[in-house]
Amino acid sequence: MITPDWVRLMAAYNAEMNRRLYAAADGLTSAQRSEDRGAFFGSVQGTLSHLLWGDRTWMSRFDGWEKPAGGIPTSPGLYADWDALKAARIEVDAGIEAWARRVTPDWLGGDLSWFSGALGQEVSRPMAVLVTHFFNHQTHHRGQAHALLTGFGARTGDTDLPFILPPDVLAAG
Repeated sequence: MITPDWVRLMAAYNAEMNRRLYAAADGLTSAQRSEDRGAFFGSVQGTLSHLLWGDRTWMSRFDGWEKPAGGIPTSPGLYADWDALKAARIEVDAGIEAWARRVTPDWLGGDLSWFSGALGQEVSRPMAVLVTHFFNHQTHHRGQAHALLTGFGARTGDTDLPFILPPDVLAAG
């Protein structure tokens, strides 16, 4: 289904898009970043906080990271301080890229079992499907954050994978 090279490509895309979103959000005021705009997670900051919570949750399953506090309902408030959220995002993206460099075909071919707090039960799924979901979840919520940012007039630049990553990264994917 997917390969280690695809995982590395998506990790690079994730990190670059996060750099672009956070740079655009830096141009907003604190009040704008925290303003509830009716999005699923309310605000730009709430959406980005949930996304970071989700990444850390999946990486706790994939790579043994410490599981973040709380659950989906509290995830928008996990990072109330903008500078702390930005620093954590940079650290997590570097960790995701490091993990992606270690992913092997055998690991992707396995299954993962965990207790899902959202479903309230033990779940087991193919690792390749879960990694695909992990990257889709990022893209989905970054799209929401992008819409919120553009609503304030902020610009992220291009968001299309084939046009923002260097050719050597694209060739490896």
